[in-house]
Amino acid sequence: MKTWDERYSRPGYKYGTEPNRFLAEQEPRLPAGSRVLLPGDGEGRNSVWLAQRGHQVLAVDSSQVGLDKALALASLRGITITTLHADLADWSPPAATCSGVALIFVHLPSAVRPGIHRRLARALAPGGWLILECFHPRQLDYPSGGPREVDMLSDLAAIRSDFSPLLEEVVAWEGEVVLNEGEGHKGPAFVTRYVGRMPAP
Repeated sequence: MKTWDERYSRPGYKYGTEPNRFLAEQEPRLPAGSRVLLPGDGEGRNSVWLAQRGHQVLAVDSSQVGLDKALALASLRGITITTLHADLADWSPPAATCSGVALIFVHLPSAVRPGIHRRLARALAPGGWLILECFHPRQLDYPSGGPREVDMLSDLAAIRSDFSPLLEEVVAWEGEVVLNEGEGHKGPAFVTRYVGRMPAP
């Protein structure tokens, strides 16, 4: 099985250089100049786009090759992002320090996923937003990308369980979409989407 460093070492950007469509649709919820945490953002397409929108971003990934490409993309577009090389299984963000967390196609084994999700949610300050899109178990029937192990895929019930009662549910949906995100995500797909908000005091 290829490591992420090996995947990202190929020329070009595996998932393209444009932002995830669901993230772009939800971004207006974030206050101007928000601090946004992007775990597992790979080659940085979402981090760079959010920085272009005026947000302060921290991209965290286990692949240094991906992070280096994210920094290169940021430089090309004349903006600055902060990166951190870390494994989400071993890393915890400071609590209540950001206005947004974007989890875009970050797939984790079910044994560790709930704990990681809760730690990331606790990074939100009161009123902060968590925006998530991931592949659903039904994605195994589609050739458009994602892990091929059902344990790495999450339906809406699993995502709701991870974030309840920490977050107030604002958007919760699962269904078919058409992806056009580089060579890595292309064509009809079955996804889970969720937006939650940290309750204000």
